[in-house]
Amino acid sequence: MTREQDNTDYSVSRAHGPDGLTSAEKRWLEHRDVFEAAGYRFRPRHCCGEFFLDREDGKPYHAGHLLDATRMSDGQQVIMKKIPRREGVQELEIVQYLCSEPYASDPRNHTAQLSEVLSVAEDTVIVIPQLRPYDSPPFQTFGEAVAFFSQIFEGLLYMHELGIAHRDCTHNNIMLDSSRMYPAGFHPNKIDRRRDFKGRAKHYTRTQIRPRYLYIDFGLSQRYGPEDTPLVLPARGGDKTAPEHNDYDTPHDPFPTDVYYLGNLVKERFMAVYRGFEFMDGLINDMTDPDPLKRPKMPEVVDRFKSTRAALSTWKLRARLAKHDEAVVACLWRSVGHYIRSVGYIVGGKAAIPDP
Repeated sequence: MTREQDNTDYSVSRAHGPDGLTSAEKRWLEHRDVFEAAGYRFRPRHCCGEFFLDREDGKPYHAGHLLDATRMSDGQQVIMKKIPRREGVQELEIVQYLCSEPYASDPRNHTAQLSEVLSVAEDTVIVIPQLRPYDSPPFQTFGEAVAFFSQIFEGLLYMHELGIAHRDCTHNNIMLDSSRMYPAGFHPNKIDRRRDFKGRAKHYTRTQIRPRYLYIDFGLSQRYGPEDTPLVLPARGGDKTAPEHNDYDTPHDPFPTDVYYLGNLVKERFMAVYRGFEFMDGLINDMTDPDPLKRPKMPEVVDRFKSTRAALSTWKLRARLAKHDEAVVACLWRSVGHYIRSVGYIVGGKAAIPDP
């Protein structure tokens, strides 16, 4: 059925201007011919001039320096990010370094890999596969959370070994590679909906697919050589609670701050939300120590966590994550469904810790 045949009264979105596009979208579209020549196609809202709030093309992307697109050669969904050519030299160098060989092929490298780098007007545009927030969909088991901890600790250790301090390795900059979990993709703005916006996006669970978690956004990152002294003023990224931020005028070593960020992510996004993460208390308390000099370095973090996860029983790893404020009735009801799924995982040979 065409739109002309559809008599449903949809409201036209005029929130961002008379044509429904945001000013950021218009700037992207000024160079549409460059992107199309490179093999990328934008969504209908960027081509057809029609905007319906209840349909796919009524949803703008959520950040002006980013835009979603489709690679025409294989239909892969991608995200494009503008990096100002002058200000973004260091970010581009670090990303290209991590995405070059032999680093790109190292399984310890948890960096979102580049699909392409384009030069557009005064900006450099990097293209990466479309990803999801690391916690979408929600984690279901302790084993799934343990696999996540293992990967983000390993990924940060790898960067530190290469002399790279991320400086913003917080919850906004760790993503889920959803290519296998969501084989049919999802809408770039409303990520729980299908690409065509007709229903919910179907997906597998983490235990079924064993996803990878990836770091993005190296805009604040620094790379140091063996002879360099790693001292820099604190960067106020996604997590502003690091104690060294209180002394903003004094340069600090950014590597212990990275350790704090990951420890605080685990503390705030898992331990404060779900019951049963007491096994992480000792390590996370040390990672978030107020004194940066007392925090463990990433090799110690990884070693200690390996010992911690090895001590967890299969029963614990397959147990369901329940929130601290979950009602008793809801807990019992959800536990029944979880038990049935767990039996299916065991019969199907699915590991309790879904490492990739």
